[in-house]
Amino acid sequence: MSIFDILGGEFIEIIEWTDDSRDTMVYRFPTVGKAIKYGAKLTVREGQAAVFVHEGQLADVFGPGLYLLETNNLPVLTRLQHWDHGFRSPFKSEIYYVNTTRFNDLKWGTRNPVICRDPEFGPVRLRAFGTYSMRVTDPARFMSEIVGTDGEFTSDEISFQIRNVIVQEFSRMIAGAGIPVLDMAANTDQLGRMVAKAIEPVIAGYGLTIPEFYIENISLPESVEKALDKRSSMGIIGDLDRFGQYAAGEAMLNASQNPGGAGAGMGAAMGAAMGMGMARPGPWGPAAQPAAPPPLPGKQVETVWHVALDGQAQGPYGRGHLGRLAADGQFTRETLVWTPGQDGWRPADDVPELAQLFTMMPPPLPG
Repeated sequence: MSIFDILGGEFIEIIEWTDDSRDTMVYRFPTVGKAIKYGAKLTVREGQAAVFVHEGQLADVFGPGLYLLETNNLPVLTRLQHWDHGFRSPFKSEIYYVNTTRFNDLKWGTRNPVICRDPEFGPVRLRAFGTYSMRVTDPARFMSEIVGTDGEFTSDEISFQIRNVIVQEFSRMIAGAGIPVLDMAANTDQLGRMVAKAIEPVIAGYGLTIPEFYIENISLPESVEKALDKRSSMGIIGDLDRFGQYAAGEAMLNASQNPGGAGAGMGAAMGAAMGMGMARPGPWGPAAQPAAPPPLPGKQVETVWHVALDGQAQGPYGRGHLGRLAADGQFTRETLVWTPGQDGWRPADDVPELAQLFTMMPPPLPG
């Protein structure tokens, strides 16, 4: 092997980069200890740009295509080296590949709430988050302003700075927009365009553009959202009387579907329904009765009972009337009863005063 073959192995003849990652923005082609051969092939694929840096100075930028590195297509590098037109020696430079495709689905969001004045709720604190995409449009400026000598620059290294720019402009924009909180969901597209336009000059100074910018959500603090939910619920409920009747009916239906606690559940449900029915006219009970006068002095007041017969509340009945119903078989030990002052509906057998009715009844006739 000749000395020329050994030296020839130190020359770079083919320069190319195939990106196998999704977040690499700049890649430095390895040229340490090597020289680029005169007439070497430079391949720049679509979505790439090649930046030559010689002795710390940016020499030239190549767009997509196949190039033979000669003095006639390296005018800046030739001037820096003071090459003659016929110079044929190898040269040393740093080559950086810049990814010019879009970097999509990058996240942004407000760390701390933004305080603004709402026309309806007054001072409120807002949080927001969304996504954006970015692209390198000026590789030379991007290299000189952001990358420097970083051999492998990723999107994470610049996305934090872009988030700060976005949040600053969003805070200023949302505080001065005067859009009510309840209308912001319908105006996120307009707000997004305003923020993207506001940050465009700063981002352009980095050699970048923001092709897409989205505001996905603007939210209130959790406590304010709960209060707003309660307010919305009251608006949906509407008539409280009808809602109370519906709730009582649902409670009775659920109690009837619970075999284990059917008696107590049904009693409580019917008690709630009767309480509502006695409070106002409607399908669950009679119209409200005028207040009865107090009993005369020395006269004992008889206890009256409401009974659940055939799925409906009937009464009030005195003890004698209930005895006749028991004799007819309509009133049994399991019949639910209720009287003012009693905690919910109970089976008649659980009330000592009514349980006596069933012990005093004669046995059935023989045969």
